[in-house]
Amino acid sequence: MPTPDTAVRLVASQAELDAACASMAQSASLPLDTEFARTDTFRARLCLVQVGSAAGIFCIDTLADLDLGGLWQVIAAPEREKILHAAKQDIEVLLQRFGATPGPLFDTQIAAGLLGHPPQAGYASLVEAELGLRLDKTQTRTDWSRRPLTDAQVEYAANDVAWLPALAERLRARLVAAGREAWALEDSAALLDPALYSLRPERAWERLGGLEYQPPAVQARARRLAAWREQRADAADRPRQWILADAALLSLAMARSRDPAGLEALGLPPGLVRKSGAAILAELDRADAELAAGLVPAPVQQARPAATDNGQLKRLAAVVQKVAGELGLAPEILATRGDLAALLRGSRELRPLRGWRRAVIGDALLAALP
Repeated sequence: MPTPDTAVRLVASQAELDAACASMAQSASLPLDTEFARTDTFRARLCLVQVGSAAGIFCIDTLADLDLGGLWQVIAAPEREKILHAAKQDIEVLLQRFGATPGPLFDTQIAAGLLGHPPQAGYASLVEAELGLRLDKTQTRTDWSRRPLTDAQVEYAANDVAWLPALAERLRARLVAAGREAWALEDSAALLDPALYSLRPERAWERLGGLEYQPPAVQARARRLAAWREQRADAADRPRQWILADAALLSLAMARSRDPAGLEALGLPPGLVRKSGAAILAELDRADAELAAGLVPAPVQQARPAATDNGQLKRLAAVVQKVAGELGLAPEILATRGDLAALLRGSRELRPLRGWRRAVIGDALLAALP
């Protein structure tokens, strides 16, 4: 809950927003959070933006009939640091709404992870651990698209920025003492790269877990189907899984069915076969034709890890465990198991080999390679 003397204002008119922006523009930093809805759409629908300032906390109703240009100008100002917790989803929805990302950024979840907290520590748990305050989380699963907003919703939304300045100040002081502030700023800045949120259809296949272990023909078909699904979901503004579930997509890529009856035999709903069966079959045919003509990207097929690979993986993991233990960090902050597997496969475009991690863990991992 905000402190008793913190004013909380729900902003739903242009006059209120203009006054709020004038107030926020006086701040050197802005604690910031968003609320959005995404259960039945492809793109997140921004519903509320909460911003703290010396004048109080403004909860800006982005579903009201408002010109948000002034708000974005204040938020995006490069001289004004934005403080967010677990910022990735907030950055994504702001990018979708405004076409840019709001740097510079200090992410309190990243900062906390670099001080020994769990990598995915929640805001409420950090506020309790660092500030000794227990927050009400009863509105966690509320529908932010419904109007009017209740007093409980507005108070909950205000809570999400009320303690960010104090939390950031405490974490930053500890980071400076540990010589890790630059680490936190580097990792926070990485979240501002628009490429991180790219919705390019040709890269949609990367969301399919385990595809790298499939034969080239399966990969080619899955890539085609994933790109088709991405375009359809975007055009209809519906979740990907509503268009074609991952399991069904992979079944189609692995099967040899080339007629509507075969699609239904794979378990696809009759309605999907009726509406999209011809398009799905056409994508499968194109994939096979491209594969035969050598027009698809080189397959990313990987062999399943062998016993010897597992032994090498364990040796690299031991290096990470040792360094992480010395630093008091969770190992995955330095390198994930996926990073280590990719390293063994020869990849060098990896997070442990960039930025501050290169000296801390990357060189040691390279030296430990067989």
